[in-house]
This record gives sequence, C-alpha cells and structure tokens, in this order.
Amino acid sequence: MCRLAAYVGPRRALSSIVIDPAHSLIAQSQEALEAKLSVNGDGFGIAWYGDRPDPGLYKDILPAWSDGNLLSLCQHISSSLFLAHVRASTEGETARANCHPFTYENWSFMHNGQTGGFTALRRSLEASLRDDLYARRRGSTDSELLFLLLLNAGLAENPEAACKTVLQQLTDTAERLGVHPFFRQTCVFSDGESLFCFRYASDGRYPSLYLSRSFAPGGLVVASEPLDAHADHWTEIAPLQLVRLGPGADARYDLTAA
Repeated sequence: MCRLAAYVGPRRALSSIVIDPAHSLIAQSQEALEAKLSVNGDGFGIAWYGDRPDPGLYKDILPAWSDGNLLSLCQHISSSLFLAHVRASTEGETARANCHPFTYENWSFMHNGQTGGFTALRRSLEASLRDDLYARRRGSTDSELLFLLLLNAGLAENPEAACKTVLQQLTDTAERLGVHPFFRQTCVFSDGESLFCFRYASDGRYPSLYLSRSFAPGGLVVASEPLDAHADHWTEIAPLQLVRLGPGADARYDLTAA
C-alpha cells in the first residue's frame, strides 16, 4: 500500500512535510507502520501549486529516499498547497507514468488502495471515459483510471456527486461482469484551492488517513500516518465522507449513498 501526505495553508517548504518530520513521508517510504508493506520504493511524486493555476509536478521511479533531486527541490520549493506520494505498486509496472500524483489542468490526484479484479474491470471502465480523457491515459494503474473516472463524472462541477457516481460505477461494473466487488480507496486530490479526501472500502477495512490542525501552525496536513509521535496532533479522517479542507470553513459530504 502506498503512503501519501498533503498540505494546505500558509506557504511553507515542501521539506517540512516530506523530509524533516521524524516520521516524514520519506521515513514512511522506508518503514511504514500502518500498511501491509513497510517499504514503499516503487517511485514517488510531488505536485505543488504556485502562481499558475496548474500544478508543478516532479516524479520518478527511484525510491524516494535515494533521489537527491527530490531533497533539493523540497528544500527550495515553498507552496501553500502541495501533495506528495510514495508508491508500493499493486497494479501497473514501475514506470514514471504510473507514479502519483496525476494531474489534469488545475487538478492533482493521488491514491492509496486496491481495486480488486482490476484486470477484468479495466476495459469496461476505460470505455466509459469520454474521448479527451481517454486520450490522457498515460499509464496502466487503477489509480490513474480512478482519477480520470472522477473527472469524467464531473469532478470540477460537483466533487461530491462525482465521487458517489464513480464509487457506484465500480460496484455496478464488477457485478455486471461477475467480479466480486472488492475496493479499498483512500484518495487525496486538489483543484488548486482546496484539498479533498475520502476513505472508502467495500469490506469496511479502510486504508488509513489522518488530519492534523496543529502539526503545521496555521495550516492543515493530511497523511497516511502521523508525521510525529504526538497522537494528540492527529485525528483519523472518518470513512465514507468526502472532506474538503482549505479557505473558509471545512466541509464534509456523506458518501454512504454510494
């Protein structure tokens, strides 16, 4: 299972989340504590927002801990909104196109989870994409396809409805094809202004995701695992809710109808 972290708030160096903490994302890439696989060495990626509406993006297939460029970039890039991901592959080869985050226009997206029976589901799910989104498919992962499905379902217009539509689409497609519906999805994504995240599992075993309002003063951090040893800094994000974090009040949307 992959590990991920994201931040929204006053500008700060990416290194303050990705590298510096005692249990930073780099540390989790080598020794995750709440995942089946303790090592997440099948690539990494960072997406950050600056003066342009579309995010900057850097990703590669090296293990995150062995890429000197990542260290330098994270120390020198400051942003008010960024996403970072280290990969342990379940679907798709180790290739740059399969590393997270994935981007489209102003959107960025990353995922930790599993799509059971993906080989059987893939063709039908891809066929549901409109032509311009299908043409943007670069890799072979369920994660990238999940992002494209959300965009196809109207993510930009109504994130709550898009999430409900796609979660239902996964179940309906599996049942139609005679595949046992087995999905575990933790997704974190952004439109460049807010962070969105949700946890979903067809079997009730939700991949971990935590929120801290105090780890980064003035900002909000979400992460697969707490970045420090202070449990009171972190609360687990409730499953079956789409959570929106960013300017103004937080918002939560019920996904149980999916």
